[in-house]
Amino acid sequence: MQRMAEKQLAGWKDSPRRKPLIIRGARQVGKTWLVENVLAKQFTGFAKIDLEKRRDLHSLFSGNLEPESILKHLELTTGRIIPGQTLLFFDEIQACPRALMALRYFYEEMPELHVIAAGSLLEFAFGEISIPVGRVQYLHMHPMTFYEYLLAMGKEQMAEYTLNDQDDVASSIQQIILRELRIYFFVGGMPECVKTYRDSGSIVETFQVQSEILDSYRDDFSKYTPRINTVCLDAVFLNVAKSIGEQLKYTRLNDGHSSLMNRKAFDLLVKARVVHKIPACDPSGLPLGATANLKKFKASMLDIGLMQRLCQVPVELELQQENLLAMYRGKLAEQFVAQELLAWHSSELFYWARDARGSSAEVDFLVVRQGNIYPVEVKSGAGGSLRSLHLMLENYHNCPLGLVLYCGTSNKLPDQKLQFLPIYSVSTIGDQRSAVA
Repeated sequence: MQRMAEKQLAGWKDSPRRKPLIIRGARQVGKTWLVENVLAKQFTGFAKIDLEKRRDLHSLFSGNLEPESILKHLELTTGRIIPGQTLLFFDEIQACPRALMALRYFYEEMPELHVIAAGSLLEFAFGEISIPVGRVQYLHMHPMTFYEYLLAMGKEQMAEYTLNDQDDVASSIQQIILRELRIYFFVGGMPECVKTYRDSGSIVETFQVQSEILDSYRDDFSKYTPRINTVCLDAVFLNVAKSIGEQLKYTRLNDGHSSLMNRKAFDLLVKARVVHKIPACDPSGLPLGATANLKKFKASMLDIGLMQRLCQVPVELELQQENLLAMYRGKLAEQFVAQELLAWHSSELFYWARDARGSSAEVDFLVVRQGNIYPVEVKSGAGGSLRSLHLMLENYHNCPLGLVLYCGTSNKLPDQKLQFLPIYSVSTIGDQRSAVA
């Protein structure tokens, strides 16, 4: 399966400014697969060390972290490691925090060696060590986007249409793509789920894989104890999934525990990258994060497929919905937009909520394109007042246009400063992010 990150990996491999690369992301988004099946094939030698399995090798990093000494011992396990020819891969590096520290010395003392690392729950490991700032680079991995899903399903031309200016795509083609998106809402973007659906054509088998992934995440929750009550963590995880698109209050995330405990659980899920926090902000200028209100926030899940499985969405009923955005009361649509924005545009998401007392006005997302801020609404149809969107455009003249993502074809209403776009075209609405930093 083709991943967008392949180009970034190729650029890292050949860059004269290359540093050891850490691939970050939640469990099972495809980090290890990408290294083994794409990058490793570009080298004559490949040395993989799984630091979760090979805990006997942790002692190599307990001393002075000299790269030359570490390599001599690793070669007894992997065979020769030759700078410029061998790719050295530390998998599950979070299991050995001092191996993370060692990366800075590989950069300083052996820059010609290609060193790459991958792991989940890295933020927890970072809490135990001094992060080698300026000595490593990062690649953020996400679940497969709708574009990547279409490529995996052998629908290359359809995938390319999703990246085009939708005014140049026939309305009939836009409707065909929207019908395909209905399936993605339930398959999601976890690579194993996409592969299962592609190979079997069975949505039931795909759901089984999703359940297995969720079980593995719950098993990971036990690693957080004694930091947090795992019953609380599991309850917060479920209630965040059920509350997509809603402003969250810690007290409402779990009735059985205190607000402080719920907040702690929520923050741990954010650190584990299975939940993403979306604060409200003032869109009067850039950067958006400068005015973020961390007490007023929404959230999104890692993956739409896992979200619907966790919530036990009644698929047989929801697939009968004529309107894609009406599925599960619009929550699937808002989850889809959030994870596409994270994959294509920014590591941070924001929305607008009016500060006036008693006001319920809010706009789903804010995106930045060429220095301008665009409000984004996810709507079930072209009708409706779009009152909040109009209110925001009236109050913030620096926002040139409102974007409405819906279950229809592209349409512009210049007199209202609105542009309607099919929901699958999220990749086109903001500046695309650089994957390696």
